[in-house]
Amino acid sequence: MLKKFNKVLVANRGEIAIRIFRACAELQIRSVGIYSEEDKYGLFRTKADESYLIGEGKGPVDAYLDIDGIISLAKRKKVDAIHPGYGFLSENAEFARKCEENGITFIGPDSSIMEQLGDKINSKIVAHAANVPTIPGVEKALKTIKEAKEVAAEIGYPVMVKASNGGGGRGMRIVRREEDLEIEFENARSESRKAFGEDIIFIEKYIEDPKHIEVQILGDAYGNIVHLYERDCSVQRRHQKIIEHAPAFSLPTEIREKICQDAVRIAKHVNYKSAGTLEFLVDKHGNHYFIEMNTRVQVEHTVTEQVTGIDIVQSQIMIAQGYKLSDPEINIKGQDDIQLRGYSIQCRITTEDPKKNFMPDTGKIQVYRSGSGAGIRLDGGNGFTGATISPYYDSLLVKTISYDRTFQGAINKMVRSIKEMRVRGVKTNVGFLVNVLLDPQFIEGKCSTNFIDENPQLFDIKESKDRGTKLLKFIGDVVVNESKCKGRKEFDALYEPRMREIKQVEGSREKLLRLGKEDYLKEIKNEKKLLFTDTTMRDAHQSLIATRLRTYDLMKVAAATEHYQKDMFSLEMWGGATFDVAYRFLKESPWNRLHKLREAIPSINFQMLLRASNAVGYKNYPDNVIEEFIKESAKSGIDVFRIFDSLNWVENMKQSIDIAQKTGKIVEAAMCYTGDVLDPDKTKYTIDYYVNMARKLEAAGSDIIGIKDMAGLLKPYAAYELITALKQNVNVPIHLHTHDTSGNGVATLLMASQAGVDIVDAALESMAGITSQPSLNSVIEGLKFTDRDPQIDMFGYNELGKYYRDLRKIYYKFESDLVNTNAEIYDFEIPGGQYTNLKPQADSLGLVNRFEEVKENYKVANRVVGDIIKVTPSSKVVGDLAIFMTKNHLTEENIIEEGKKLSFPDSLVDYCKGMIGQPVGGIPQALQEVVLKGEPAITARPGSLLPAEDFDAIRKHLVEDLGIKDPTHRQVLSYSLYPKVFDDYINHVKDFNDVSELESDVFFYGLNIGQECEVEIEEGKNLTIKLVDIGEPREDAMRTLTFELNGMLRDVDIKDINYSGKVVSVEKADMNDPHQIGASIPGKVVKILVKKGDAFCFYVFGNKLSHTGRDTCVKVFQAPTTFRRQIVEAVARSVLTFVHKTVVHNVKQGLFAVGKIYPVVFVATQVQNGAFRQSCFHFVEYKQKYQLVCCAVLCDTCLHTFLSL
Repeated sequence: MLKKFNKVLVANRGEIAIRIFRACAELQIRSVGIYSEEDKYGLFRTKADESYLIGEGKGPVDAYLDIDGIISLAKRKKVDAIHPGYGFLSENAEFARKCEENGITFIGPDSSIMEQLGDKINSKIVAHAANVPTIPGVEKALKTIKEAKEVAAEIGYPVMVKASNGGGGRGMRIVRREEDLEIEFENARSESRKAFGEDIIFIEKYIEDPKHIEVQILGDAYGNIVHLYERDCSVQRRHQKIIEHAPAFSLPTEIREKICQDAVRIAKHVNYKSAGTLEFLVDKHGNHYFIEMNTRVQVEHTVTEQVTGIDIVQSQIMIAQGYKLSDPEINIKGQDDIQLRGYSIQCRITTEDPKKNFMPDTGKIQVYRSGSGAGIRLDGGNGFTGATISPYYDSLLVKTISYDRTFQGAINKMVRSIKEMRVRGVKTNVGFLVNVLLDPQFIEGKCSTNFIDENPQLFDIKESKDRGTKLLKFIGDVVVNESKCKGRKEFDALYEPRMREIKQVEGSREKLLRLGKEDYLKEIKNEKKLLFTDTTMRDAHQSLIATRLRTYDLMKVAAATEHYQKDMFSLEMWGGATFDVAYRFLKESPWNRLHKLREAIPSINFQMLLRASNAVGYKNYPDNVIEEFIKESAKSGIDVFRIFDSLNWVENMKQSIDIAQKTGKIVEAAMCYTGDVLDPDKTKYTIDYYVNMARKLEAAGSDIIGIKDMAGLLKPYAAYELITALKQNVNVPIHLHTHDTSGNGVATLLMASQAGVDIVDAALESMAGITSQPSLNSVIEGLKFTDRDPQIDMFGYNELGKYYRDLRKIYYKFESDLVNTNAEIYDFEIPGGQYTNLKPQADSLGLVNRFEEVKENYKVANRVVGDIIKVTPSSKVVGDLAIFMTKNHLTEENIIEEGKKLSFPDSLVDYCKGMIGQPVGGIPQALQEVVLKGEPAITARPGSLLPAEDFDAIRKHLVEDLGIKDPTHRQVLSYSLYPKVFDDYINHVKDFNDVSELESDVFFYGLNIGQECEVEIEEGKNLTIKLVDIGEPREDAMRTLTFELNGMLRDVDIKDINYSGKVVSVEKADMNDPHQIGASIPGKVVKILVKKGDAFCFYVFGNKLSHTGRDTCVKVFQAPTTFRRQIVEAVARSVLTFVHKTVVHNVKQGLFAVGKIYPVVFVATQVQNGAFRQSCFHFVEYKQKYQLVCCAVLCDTCLHTFLSL
């Protein structure tokens, strides 16, 4: 008899609830949903015609297991039937029975059938009765571990421990050894109890490497039962299915038919009604075994629906109403009516992280876009923009089902769909699914249930770039923490250089490649016209705007540069400070800059600045680093290497010259200029000094002799005299580099030209002057109609200059305060690039408004260190010392005496050690002694003493710690030069993706509310970003910024580092309390080197002890260089309270002596981390002075002995 349903309650949540609501809607039945308190914002409840809160006061899962509450609600709302979905109460016979008792139809089999088949033990009994093979085991529940051990011993290991009423892989454990059985048995019981409310456990033989095959059946109340063929569910993790497909085409037809027949046999044996699924394992020999029947609709029913055209959920509902299978509403006349057509695959898209053992991820979904289209079905559940994924329920977002005439076609559609999908805010398993779908075993349908475990390459997942969200976070961080939410300047569009035809000339690089280096250099030597290097792309912006010019802006003008500047000898565009600044501040790769510009400007020589053994760094590097860096730079597009040493130490330059020569590139060894060769009172750096050095460089193999006047100290007439002398004494071309700080730069270049210099450095006029190079435009105009006229068409140069004129406005915040020429530079001798950076450096160290003192002390500091050449990194020595002297009120007269109790800057320590090199006249001995405090100095070339860099170890670090799959040689070299900077850069890319294509005004200043920008993330793919709103800071200092990304609203949370909240003031250290440590200078804590509970160890000096020692511990006391004297002093004060006054001096590197009158205590700065036992003494010998070492934590005996000293 038919019973028409008016209302159906769905006792479930998420995707399956929506699936049933939709089936009801299509059958014109009103649906009723239930939801827990935790699901009140769930998408599924909005899909029902009515929905009601259930299980108030109960837990998230218990709410959906509340039988009495659900039935009570159903009765109040006059519900005709209840559909349980899958999971929760779907196979609970008591629930079905209570529905029947209350006159509510349970959409599923009768409770009696569920009791026969609803748990694994009873279903095996039924299978035996139906003469269907099962896995060897026992058909009874096991209550004790003793019973379990007896059964396992009888059937033999390995065994499978199962919860009888389990599902979804829960309550299942593989046990291979008897000693593991007890714990796995208890784990299975516990898991079953939590998930299903019961702990009925049984054991069966574990079948190795099987395929998992399911058969879908439908039965009506009139004895009609059909199968809907099989599906392959072998792709599993922990017995939980991940991908299913239908049919199981890789099995022979006869096996598939047998399995389907056995499924119908079991169903008919119990006169099954409704939809059900019978599960089988097929071993490698083709034998199949029944394992269980699920008396409900399955998660993967969708693939069967696709290949048969039968709506299983609607069929369930209609069967429950009393329809026959053969009725027109269902329209299955018999088994022959069901035909397979095509192939279908289902993927479960979940918020799980496969790389973290499929740990469910939680959080708010910022973006949700599914990938639909032809051949794709989406059964949605919890996924939508704004949804909060909780930890309480299944992590399923959506089931994606593909269909096609061929299995490969179904794979292609599935891969396309899930790659098209966008989920932001939580992790998903999409990348893992793609790897499975494209694996050859899956394509052939040959996966077993061990497939995932046996194929670790599946976890080599190509991560979603999530470029949009990451860019929003970057822009948001700039808005909040750089612009401080105050709005930013608006900038006019940049001038675009006009392109017009000019007289074509052969580009310098084209000529070099055509003639070869030797003939090319001869032509330079014989050329009457003055040749130029344009420094706009490197030293000009280093000197004016702290090296901040981005590749994005250089590329905008690259085509015009290639068109108009072919008559330049070279473009200085790489090396020096541009390398680390690119990584450190601009968050871009300097190698990419070189690559992009080389492609865009193929005709002009590229020149780089190489600091000899310092490469592009600020310290000496091992020889193999220098060699590999030069070779890689040459390979990447550098044509001219300008090599210098910061102290003019030729010995330190020879290695770099030799390596560069072997690359076949032009080598220009440069002499750094300082002093004044015309001043008779300055006798250190004379014309003879420079001539002699030039001869040495020529003998060392230099193709060109460079003069690097980095401070702009070379005056016009001095230039004439110096160039004249050099031209008379060396046979290679001369190349002059100077700065225009004094305003004499153009005159200097013109006088040098008059003296016969071959090449000079200059910058386009809008990037020239003051601390930059002289104006290229001015020098060219100044030489017109002379015998050195370069005969350059100025139109293009003027056009380029207009572009940079506008561009500088965007970089206004990096401009120095120096707006006019400054002849006092002849007195201070501060290099142009350093002058720009020295003031902000001094300001950051608390010397605001004291820059004039710093400049005066720069001059004094130069005298203190011995009147040295000042160029990176030696200029840093002088600059750091000048700031140090200003801050500590030191003078030329008192620095030696006062310095005995001070720790000097690292740069000065390295200089005094000889780690930078050897200056002319040597290092002042008194300074060296007070700075090093007994530490030895070197006189050899530092690079020759350093161990070779371990590139393999770096590569391992990049792979294992930074997650770079296949590190390039460039990345290895970058890390070897700047380890922390490179680490930070890679982590920045991970956090914010590639930000190099952002417009520079957005990169530096962010967006104003209502302002829009576009960024090209790859060729032909643009993002349009608009800032909509900036939220107020919350108590945790987080602000929510609302953007539009391609027209869609997107929220990002940004921490406001400027927000102080309720903090009134910062606690300061009490310097009278020995247990408090204060910072010696203002700054930011970058890294904490110790943690609470770490022990510092110290040496004790004395002759009264006769303790017997154990192990020698000398090797564990090698101190990290990051420890400073202040830390040692603080440790001494806090640990050694009996020392009334602390005096510290170095014993050797990393070891400090502390003490007065009493025992002399030697504090080692290495945290031991358990390097030796606490509460014991150790004898140690060091220069026959230190007899004892002990821990900071002492036993009573040792403590008594220690204090008795």
